[in-house]
Amino acid sequence: MTGAEMRVAIPGGNGVTGRAVAAALRERGAEPVPLGRADRVGDAAAGCDAAYLIAPNMHPDEPALVAGLLDELRAAGVGRVVYHSVASPYVPAMPHHLGKARSEDLVRRSGLRWTILQPGAYLQNLDLGGPVRVPYDVHAPFGFADLAEVATVAATVLTEPGHDGATYELASRTGTVAQLAAEAGTTAERVPGPSGRGAWFDAMFRYYDAHGLPAGTRTLDALLGRAS
Repeated sequence: MTGAEMRVAIPGGNGVTGRAVAAALRERGAEPVPLGRADRVGDAAAGCDAAYLIAPNMHPDEPALVAGLLDELRAAGVGRVVYHSVASPYVPAMPHHLGKARSEDLVRRSGLRWTILQPGAYLQNLDLGGPVRVPYDVHAPFGFADLAEVATVAATVLTEPGHDGATYELASRTGTVAQLAAEAGTTAERVPGPSGRGAWFDAMFRYYDAHGLPAGTRTLDALLGRAS
């Protein structure tokens, strides 16, 4: 089936990632069906060929959400699912990453044809227009993912054959916040203390402070058809 013949349901499709994936699908001639939190997924997904699952950021029980969505997709006759996970999902120190690891397991055992994408931290999360202040070590290593490139990969694996059963870790470039800031002509500094954004964010920032979030670039380069 070509992209021009496909309809793709996107639960969570009204957020930043969902909108980017929908735009990439339209570029391929596919019809995205973005779904909000209040939409009845089973009804809207009827007649769709595939689904791209995106959970809200820091969802308190992502496995339960994903399990419910998978049930609705099976009932609607959707045969294929691509799940938007995260780089390094199994990290016991980060509860929201563990939620994605458990959700990956549910997807793999869903009985549907599946692909899992594991993007690194979005480059777009950093405001490089001035001094960059983050609550973790600015010299910690990261595999940063460009949102538009992740969306292009999502559209690729949804509309082209050969990706069933694959798990792809995605990063557009490696580096540190300090390096990105220097390239943009500004500075970066670590802000001490709790972030004020809650326990899960603080756990994530402590992990970043100690380990960063490394991810390799070769897989994304290969999926985009460019030399690494």
